[in-house]
Amino acid sequence: MEYRTLRSRASQDTLVSNASTALSLLELDPTPMDSPASVPYTDKDLPPLPEQPEESLSDSTHSLRSNPTTTSNVGLSGAGHGPIFYLARIQRYSSYTFSLFTTLHLATTSVIPVLARSVPASESYLLLAREIYQTPLSEPLFVALPVLVHVGAGIAIRLIRRSQNLRRYYGDDHHHSHRKGSVPAKQTPTLKSGWPAFSYIAASGYGFTAIFAAHTFMNRGLPLLVEGDSANIGLAFVAHGFAKHPVISWTSFVSLISLGVGHMVWGWAKWVGAAQGAGWQLERHTGNAVVDKQTKKKRRRRLLAINGVAVIGCSMWAAGGLGVVARGGETLGWVGKLYDGLYEKVPGLF
Repeated sequence: MEYRTLRSRASQDTLVSNASTALSLLELDPTPMDSPASVPYTDKDLPPLPEQPEESLSDSTHSLRSNPTTTSNVGLSGAGHGPIFYLARIQRYSSYTFSLFTTLHLATTSVIPVLARSVPASESYLLLAREIYQTPLSEPLFVALPVLVHVGAGIAIRLIRRSQNLRRYYGDDHHHSHRKGSVPAKQTPTLKSGWPAFSYIAASGYGFTAIFAAHTFMNRGLPLLVEGDSANIGLAFVAHGFAKHPVISWTSFVSLISLGVGHMVWGWAKWVGAAQGAGWQLERHTGNAVVDKQTKKKRRRRLLAINGVAVIGCSMWAAGGLGVVARGGETLGWVGKLYDGLYEKVPGLF
C-alpha cells in the first residue's frame, strides 16, 4: 500500500514537472531573428558572454585556431576572408597600375599620330614617353609585374573555384568520383568538370594576353635578342610591318585593339559595379510586368552604354594606329634592312 502511494506521488510529481516545463515554454515570447542583410558585417571579435568565463573563451578560441579546416571549409581565413577575396583585390589593383602605361601608350600611338598626321612627326613623342615607362625601374614595376600579377591572380581564382565546385558537388573524394565517371547524366559539362563559367571578360582577357605577349616580343623582346636594344624600334617599325606583311599585321592589330579595349572597358565597368547590372535579358522575373519591363530597359541601357564606350575606345585607337601608322609605308635605307632582318627572324612570315 505504501509502495503504491509512493509510486502515485512520483507520477504526480512528474506530471507537475512536465506541466510546469511546458507552461514555461509556452510563456516564452519568441525573439525575432535579424536577417543577414540587416546585420552589418564587422571584422571585430565578439565580446565574451556574461556567463562564460575568460578561461573557457580562450580554450574555445584555441580549439578553433588549432583546427584550420573548420574555417577553411567555409571560406574563412585570416581576418574572415578566403584566398579568392585577396586574389580578386590583387587582380583589381594591378589593373590600376597597368592603366597608367595604357594611357601613355594610347596617347603616343594613336592620339598624337592623329593630330600630327605623320609617322615621323610622332616618333619623338613615343621616344619621350619611353623615358617614363621603359626605364630599368619603371618597366618592371608599371608594365611587366602588373601584367604577370593580373593574369596569375585570374588563373589562381579559376583553379580555386574549380576545386571548391568539385568539393561541393562530389565531396572530399571528388578526384576519385570524377575519374570514375560517377556523375549524374543530367549534369552539364561545366558542372562535371567543375570549371566556373567562362565570361566575356575572362575570354577577352586570355585572348588579349596572348596577343599582347606577341606584340611585346615583336617590339621589345626580338630587338633585344637580335640587336641588343630596341632604340631603333618605333612607329616606323610597325608601319614597315604593315607594308611588308599586311595580312598578319592587320589581323594581329585588329585583334589587339578589339580584345584589349573590350577587356579593359568591361573590366573597369566590373570594378565600378556597372557590369553586374548590364544585360539584354532579365536574370530573374519578379512577376510584376511593370517592374520587369523597367528593369529590362535599365539593363539594356547599361549594356549599350558599356559597349558604346568600348566602341569609342576602339575607334580612337584604330584612328591613329590603323588610320595613320598602318599607312605610313615602307622604311628605306639601312634602317629598312634592319627591320627586314628582324621580321625574318619571326617564323611563319616567310
